Amino acid sequence: MKGCSALGLALMLVMVAAVSVVGLGMWRGADVGQQTTIQAAARVVTPTLMPINTPPPATLVPTETPTVVPTDTPMPTATPLPRYAPAQPAALLTGVNHAWQTWNNCGPATLAMNLSYYGSPLDQAAIGAVLRPFPDDKNVSPYELVKFAQDQGYRAMELVNGNDDLLRTLVSNGVPVLLETWHEPEPNGGLGHYRLLVGYDDAAQQWTLYDSYDSAGLVSTENYAGIRMNYAQLAAWWKVFNRAFVLVYPPEQEATVAAMLTDFGVTPGRMWTDAEVRARAELALDASDPFAWFNLGSSLTRQERTADAALAFDRARAIGLPWRMFWYQFDSFEAYLAEGRAQDVLALTDEVIRVTDSIEEIYYWRARALLAVGDADGARTAVQRALALAPGYAPALELSN
Repeated sequence: MKGCSALGLALMLVMVAAVSVVGLGMWRGADVGQQTTIQAAARVVTPTLMPINTPPPATLVPTETPTVVPTDTPMPTATPLPRYAPAQPAALLTGVNHAWQTWNNCGPATLAMNLSYYGSPLDQAAIGAVLRPFPDDKNVSPYELVKFAQDQGYRAMELVNGNDDLLRTLVSNGVPVLLETWHEPEPNGGLGHYRLLVGYDDAAQQWTLYDSYDSAGLVSTENYAGIRMNYAQLAAWWKVFNRAFVLVYPPEQEATVAAMLTDFGVTPGRMWTDAEVRARAELALDASDPFAWFNLGSSLTRQERTADAALAFDRARAIGLPWRMFWYQFDSFEAYLAEGRAQDVLALTDEVIRVTDSIEEIYYWRARALLAVGDADGARTAVQRALALAPGYAPALELSN
């Protein structure tokens, strides 16, 4: 706007000046007569006003309103509850009804104690009537305890290669553990024995066990509260059975128990391979350990590697095993039969039968060996003896058909 005002003023001045010049000339001509002739009239140049390029008014182009894209508002998530509590420095389960066993009845007695923790009224007599119909039966295997507990509506399983950290965690989470261990009240007098683990104390390095037979280390002489056993002692006696144990628990604890077993690497899918690794590690430290050789043999047998298993059992026998060893564990028989060594099975079962004729598993494996050497009559007699001791013994029933 300021440039337009200056231009207008300049044009007005030019026009005024031109008019003045014309007027002055006319006045002078009149004054001097014809002497002076105006040759040309003064040109008044009217400037042409050139248009000023005024930029056109801006066209307002509507812009797109940004679309607000909704984002997922994170919902508050609940803090997941731990699947189980970590092991405490010490723990003790209460509410177990203790029972001193009757003759050779540690299996039913220990299972009765285990079930009593969950409120079961069954005693060792009721359980023994099912598991030991023959009063002198010297052995109740872990699978029999598992089957009985399952028939009562509990979850139950047999496992091997347990470890102390798992035991502490199970007890800390309210799960007692039924252990298959050795017991040796005097030298060369060892035998298989079940115990129920209910507590521990890391500071004292002691386990608390409910024991149907052993009274050494009683917590109290008045009201039974278990026995205390040093960590090292239980470790040695548990190793004889490849650290086997039975878990019994109600269905509502299944997820918790499964989480603990998985986290500690003790599951049916991997326990035998891990037990093999453990046995080999122990043998690397002491190649004269008969129980490590025996556990190696059992672990290999369960992986169907019977050739190596048979050699491991040979080493264990050569070093020396307790004379009752074959009353309770039978994987060596399976490995030897798979490798065509029926005579070894016959020799080992003969040794047991010379001492006791009341273990049905011994007669079953003897029958298998007799069949392998072509003695069908002898096999039939052995099967009949097995069924006389345990009429419901499934392997013998299958063999008899």
